[in-house]
Amino acid sequence: MNTSVDQLHFLTLNVGFAQHNGDWNWKNVRSPFARLYYVTEGEAQIVIGSDYHTLTPNHLYFIPAFTEHNYVCQASFSHYYVHIYEDQQRSVGILDDYTFPFEVDASVIDLELIKRLCDINPFLKLPASNPLSYDNHPTLISNIRLNQLRPFHDKMESRGILLILMSRFFKQAVSKEEVKDNRIHHTLSYIRKHLDSHLDVNMLADQACMSKDHFIRVFKKETGETPNAYITKRKMEKAELALVTSDLSIKSIAQLIGYSDYSYFNRVFKQNSGITPLQYREKALSLHPEKSLLEKK
Repeated sequence: MNTSVDQLHFLTLNVGFAQHNGDWNWKNVRSPFARLYYVTEGEAQIVIGSDYHTLTPNHLYFIPAFTEHNYVCQASFSHYYVHIYEDQQRSVGILDDYTFPFEVDASVIDLELIKRLCDINPFLKLPASNPLSYDNHPTLISNIRLNQLRPFHDKMESRGILLILMSRFFKQAVSKEEVKDNRIHHTLSYIRKHLDSHLDVNMLADQACMSKDHFIRVFKKETGETPNAYITKRKMEKAELALVTSDLSIKSIAQLIGYSDYSYFNRVFKQNSGITPLQYREKALSLHPEKSLLEKK
């Protein structure tokens, strides 16, 4: 793992304690931020794909950003939650580079750290557990800006706590792109750093000192995807993030990920998400968010 701690830029979007009694049942949740849970009492399940994961006391759980999942709760269940937004200082986030364990053992120290995170961020408690009440464009923007306005010492302490908690998962994390071929490894690094550019397969093959056909075959063998599919997936994830966490125009977002042709960007986005970028943003805006804490101040 060659990641530098200096590359990690985490923000606490939401943090708090929640108690449920068979009412934590939400479907098709998919957010541009990661979720971390510490269970204190009871039992619930999170369904990712066809896998059912049971949440039990004294464990930490982590759900990466853009992971579609369902919640299942049929009885009493209590937990602390932390929503983590990665303030990206490069083309893609560090968290996106690794596969993390879903569950790790927690310690008493971890519980105290989360309690402290709640104490210094009482205004980041969720207004309701329904994702529709907070997982939307206005609320994300509000919380990100609210983070920027906090006292410097609170920013330091909050980020330090997040780094400690995430270190539990990084200990068992593995790179998503553990490729054996160094040429493909360097290509992946180049792609991640140049998502704002037009990435041509011929150019990438030349950089790897391979013929185009051979490059495509080796790339797919190492990653499971063709170069174009991999590039498009990365670009669309970055576009989705920008659509719900920024006020940039859709044309500007297209340029942000290397699309000079606005119409082509719209078509590609719709092919991947089923709706246009404008519809994607409007869907986020129409989720009836609670009035932002920032506006109340």
